Amino acid sequence: MPKKTIQVGIIGSGTNQYAKLTWPIGRWIAEQGFNLVTGGGGGVMESTSQAFCQVSHRKGKVIGILPSGVACDRAAMRSHYKTPPGYPNDFVDIPIYTHLHMSGIQGKGVASRNHIIVLTSDVVIGFPGGPGTRSEVQLALEYRKPIVLLNKDHIWEEFKRTEARVVDSPDDVIAAVRSLEPDWFD
Repeated sequence: MPKKTIQVGIIGSGTNQYAKLTWPIGRWIAEQGFNLVTGGGGGVMESTSQAFCQVSHRKGKVIGILPSGVACDRAAMRSHYKTPPGYPNDFVDIPIYTHLHMSGIQGKGVASRNHIIVLTSDVVIGFPGGPGTRSEVQLALEYRKPIVLLNKDHIWEEFKRTEARVVDSPDDVIAAVRSLEPDWFD
């Protein structure tokens, strides 16, 4: 039976790329042969995906779980389906188009793709972000997914009292993922 490809979820700001933080992580994920799971948009999602795609010998893929730009809860609305502007970003290899339109402060709602991003991931890495990122962190904890948070500007201090690993640098993120799942690295 073939070995399962590890799925690493990346969550964070949809506007700020935090390139100095995301690029080392994106490249490292690709070098491990893992898949990268994101929300498929801009900011951290795009920056990490771009770094991932720069690794020429990568085996993994960038999977983008895309939101709907319209509520699809009524049949009449489904013919108007479209993603929001900027989705998917140019580095998504496999776009997963969803009917799920909630995000931001509604990111834990049942019509949010955040559930799929978290549940698809074997481990979640969180960069600084806003209410949508915070909801993804909360979902990862509720679903008991391993999660590592990069604590730039102390944004994730409140999660130090949870099961999350809260760390200070990209090197610390890599070390934390390695310690959480040592069997992935033989």
